[in-house]
Formats: sequence, C-alpha cells, structure tokens
Amino acid sequence: MKNIQLTQLDKYKENPNYELTEGNIYKDIEENHYVFSLSYELEENEDSQYPLEDILDKFYLHVSDFIDEDNYYTSKNIILELGGDLEDVKAAISNIIGKRVYNEEYNDDEGVTRVKLVIV
Repeated sequence: MKNIQLTQLDKYKENPNYELTEGNIYKDIEENHYVFSLSYELEENEDSQYPLEDILDKFYLHVSDFIDEDNYYTSKNIILELGGDLEDVKAAISNIIGKRVYNEEYNDDEGVTRVKLVIV
C-alpha cells in the first residue's frame, strides 16, 4: 500500500449520525464507534486483503464501509472507512497516513517463514 491519505466523505456532512470529533475523525453515533476514511494505492503483487488485514489487526480496527464496493476487488485505488475506539483510530492515523505499508517474509529463530507488517 502506498499513497495512503485521509479522505473526506460527503456522508459525514449529510448525516446527523456522524459527529466530528477532531481532524478527520467522526463518531458514528448509531454504531457507537469512531470512523475515518482513507484512500490508498495497491502496489504490484498486493491484493485487497493484505496488508489491510494486518493493519486492522495491529490497530484493532475494522472496515466499517467499502466506499466503492463494486470496484474494490478489481481496482488498484481503494477508498475505505475504518472504525474502532478513538485511541486506536488516532494511533492508526498517526502511524500509516503518508506512509508505505507492506508485508515482508522473514525466517524466525526456528527457520519458519513468517510474515510481518512493515510501515515506512
């Protein structure tokens, strides 16, 4: 993943169920969690599942909305809304926005091939 940027969705402005908390973070009053939207570009040999799944696990987030669901599995440019607790949302934003995120294989001490999330 590269070119990770915050995005502003019209649905936040038009819907009373979203309350601006700070920056680009909104409280989804109906679901009682915090959300933000981001866009990113998949790199060669990446798919729509990884490294996104590892980001979700690392920051205790979930995908709360697929913005362009029809093109999600075919496009290299993705827009998603992620949700979670306020502190987890803030941590994700401060750690991934403007960065490159990818998975890298390595061999552990026992020689087993594992995958780790890299954020640079």
